[in-house]
Amino acid sequence: MKILFIILAAIALAFAAVQIYLYMSTNKVENRPYEVVKKDGEMEIRFYPSVKIATYTSTDTAYKTASSSGFRKLAGYIFGSNEKSESIAMTSPVQMDISDSGSTMSFMMPSVYNTKELPSPRDTSVKISKTEDEYVAAISFSGFADDEQIATYTKLLAVLLQTKNLKAVGNYRYLGYNPPYQLIGRRNEVVVQVEWGM
Repeated sequence: MKILFIILAAIALAFAAVQIYLYMSTNKVENRPYEVVKKDGEMEIRFYPSVKIATYTSTDTAYKTASSSGFRKLAGYIFGSNEKSESIAMTSPVQMDISDSGSTMSFMMPSVYNTKELPSPRDTSVKISKTEDEYVAAISFSGFADDEQIATYTKLLAVLLQTKNLKAVGNYRYLGYNPPYQLIGRRNEVVVQVEWGM
């Protein structure tokens, strides 16, 4: 019995150590820069400067299938499926726009590519583009995201915008900051572009 307890304790410690390592590693990944211009309860208004992104568009309309297919395509690109067979560092967050007509998933490209040319994807379904500067409203939640949670926080953000007389522009988007095997310290957000200072 004592040996079993020691084995279980060792497994628990190893698991905790791996999760702490993953949490610390995630914090070292380059994050998309933004400036918080106003915090209002659960909601933040942020300014996002322009960045380069790689995007995959699919007909998937559910979070699980869209995230799976999108991640495979975009991970392929940054792991070397490009004209230079060049590895591109992972960044955070992953952005998804999911609707009844389909979805997109985007990875921000590392800031080093602000002055360096990105290699073209070998897979023509992966497109490189540059975002516009924008103001967004954002709301955060923890744990593992799914369609129900994303819908719940989308509705909550819409209500908050309405109470503050702020106008949303375009679709609500989901931002995920953690790999699927990270169990602690998970961060998710729903954001939408807003008319601000106009």
